[in-house]
Amino acid sequence: QFQLVESGGGLVQAGASLRLSCAASGRTFSDYAMGWFRQAPGKERVFVASINRNGGGATYADSVKGRFTISRDNAKNTAYLQMNRLEPEDTAVYYCAVAAKTYGYAPTRGKDFGSWGQGTQVTVSS
Repeated sequence: QFQLVESGGGLVQAGASLRLSCAASGRTFSDYAMGWFRQAPGKERVFVASINRNGGGATYADSVKGRFTISRDNAKNTAYLQMNRLEPEDTAVYYCAVAAKTYGYAPTRGKDFGSWGQGTQVTVSS
């Protein structure tokens, strides 16, 4: 089981950038893929991006491809989500998650993740 703490959310105008961080503790961070999900008001939580355990491969939702970049620093037990050219549609609570198993790839389904952070709010005004 991991403990995850997200930070970096906030209120920005459309077109701005934010970088979210996810600090992990509890197990060997580098053994597990990481992911980011988001939940907008009144909607289900959806996949945003994920990265494999060594940082060499990442997967993105179509809605963020080309604007968001996921990365990780295994020496710091931290994952990041760099969000550029933010749009009002990106407004949501963002959650980081650690894969439930030591997959060799970057999973995209919520059920493939076993530990979740508390979430950080991102609000993009038009």
